[in-house]
Amino acid sequence: MQYSQDFKTAAIALCNAGKFIDSKGWVPATSGNFSARLPDGTIAITTSGKHKGHLQVEDIMLIDHDANSLDGKKSSAETGLHTTLYKRYPTIQAILHPHSINAILVSKIFGDVIVLENYELLKAMHSITTHETRITVPIFANDQDIPRLAHVVDQYLDTVNDCYGYIIAGHGLYTWGESILEALRHLEALDYLFDCELRLHGVRKP
Repeated sequence: MQYSQDFKTAAIALCNAGKFIDSKGWVPATSGNFSARLPDGTIAITTSGKHKGHLQVEDIMLIDHDANSLDGKKSSAETGLHTTLYKRYPTIQAILHPHSINAILVSKIFGDVIVLENYELLKAMHSITTHETRITVPIFANDQDIPRLAHVVDQYLDTVNDCYGYIIAGHGLYTWGESILEALRHLEALDYLFDCELRLHGVRKP
């Protein structure tokens, strides 16, 4: 298949994001998946079973907005969680899903949501301009039935005005942004704030 320059640019950016995320220890083994929406509406996404710290351009594939492969490669079983978000939010251009230990610990301790409030670093999130802010990150039960899980997430998002990410319990975090760089910023900020909350609750020592 002949890939467009837009695809190649996005693929390189996703590979670089993978290296950064892996350097933080957030994608052990072959966990996680990343994607970027292209100007024509197609989506570049990581293929299944690849270590995200060692991604090459050939480890990125092309799908349509219904998660159908356009190049014969195999995407993650969780691809439908990406396409559901892209359909809901026309402005987001990238989605990152790592398996950080902080997100997993949060999901084991905080029940259905974790609330992040009055942190300066909340200003790293899109459109937030003050620490006097409160955001809620929902936590959903893990489910191997991805269409069903996507529907549960979508139903929740119908009830809120703003959401910067969600956690799948015992699994990992999904976050997004209007660019890969913004999604990375959201990811780094959320993971740091999760760590703050875990330490406040005595789960982790400094």
